[in-house]
Amino acid sequence: MSHRFDPSVLREYDIRGVVGQTLGEADAYAIGRSFGTALRRSGGHRLVVGRDGRLSSPMLEQALVEGLTASGVDTVRIGLAATPMLYFAEVSAEDVQGGIQVTGSHNPADHNGFKMVLGGRPFFGADIQRLGVMAAAGDWAEVECEEPAGRSELQEFLPLYVDRLIEGLSGLDTDHVAGLRIGWDAGNGAAGPALELLTSRLPGEHHLLFSDVDGRFPNHHPDPTIEANLADLRALVAVKNLHFGVAFDGDADRIGVIDGQGRVIDADQLLMIYARDVLARHPGATVIADVKASGAVYDTVRALGGIAEMAPSGHSHIKSRMKETGALLGGETSGHFFLGDDYYGFDDGLYAAVRLIAASARLGAPLARLRDAMPAMCNTPEIRFAVPEARKFAVIEEVRARLIGAGAEVNALDGVRVTAPDGWWLLRASNTQAALTARAESGTDQGVARLVAEIDRQLALSGVSRGDV
Repeated sequence: MSHRFDPSVLREYDIRGVVGQTLGEADAYAIGRSFGTALRRSGGHRLVVGRDGRLSSPMLEQALVEGLTASGVDTVRIGLAATPMLYFAEVSAEDVQGGIQVTGSHNPADHNGFKMVLGGRPFFGADIQRLGVMAAAGDWAEVECEEPAGRSELQEFLPLYVDRLIEGLSGLDTDHVAGLRIGWDAGNGAAGPALELLTSRLPGEHHLLFSDVDGRFPNHHPDPTIEANLADLRALVAVKNLHFGVAFDGDADRIGVIDGQGRVIDADQLLMIYARDVLARHPGATVIADVKASGAVYDTVRALGGIAEMAPSGHSHIKSRMKETGALLGGETSGHFFLGDDYYGFDDGLYAAVRLIAASARLGAPLARLRDAMPAMCNTPEIRFAVPEARKFAVIEEVRARLIGAGAEVNALDGVRVTAPDGWWLLRASNTQAALTARAESGTDQGVARLVAEIDRQLALSGVSRGDV
């Protein structure tokens, strides 16, 4: 037997497609066969499997488990779960060597996919492409007739997971925490069950939106990086006079935050808040940010006595680099945060929210005041525009060659990040879409406009112009 995946589904960080078009049961079974084979060849034999709340997730999970079982892999099934709960189970369950989460993350309701971890490390990039090669060749482990196929069992991890989340408040002044009023928007995603249990046990006043899991996402799209999706949370914060609000994406590994004045605290600003908290308790620690991060992030970390390191964009890259360096904190402009001082270093939106409460308490100020104390940043949001898949990486290489030929100061870690006298600009190829992304930052709005014009000039030299993707 063999199987060929639609070429669009094997992405850099996960496997993702449109159910019924590019992704279905046969694909899920083949992923189980290929990943199960890779696990067994690495010496493992047991995996944790979870799923989000999408309507297609139970079907895909069942086919996935059948493929794993046929490869002789035992599975611990944790049922409906946020992706970080799957990560928690993978490090907490007895005798497991990896995990697979069925999730479409923040994508539309008819999309779905798989996020994977093997041996405590993210499974991405070339590893994912290898699954496609194995499936196409039918290079799958066979179970001998006298050898039992893999077994499957159900385990409950939600109470243990919430217990661990609450440890993020250990040692705090309970009076300060008890005085907080917080809003929460689960967006009908997989965060709901854990969020309901968590807030029932947290001190303080808590107001929840859309915590019932509904894979149709009837209230708003579950992507907290898009400001329009935060409208309900912003209204809740205003009506209830809350200190801040937290929104989650569809599988709860990312967050968006509204402060008590109704302003979005963007990912750069959140990372600086976490850095102040972590570095006050762990002087000299390493903090990793992605290549899209504001220069203020790196400057703040250094001013606080920390070591600032830049990493390629993508949550898998940052998690891997944190393990390699022993960094205690990482953050990505898409809203992934990685806390490794008192936690495991994987991206967990629920734990990040708990640690935001802790940071506010330890730093002795509400989030709005912490935001006001930050350096002013004149920058663009991430600008994303369509470029054909076959062209996007070539455009970046053309731009890089021109800039280096002109003597520009270029960081080519991930695309091109160009340092100019009045700021910096970035142009890189998306690893998940047929698109390029750009960002610019300067000391003034006029400087930002000049840098964006330079991006446009470089694009024009390669026959590309910006537009909506």
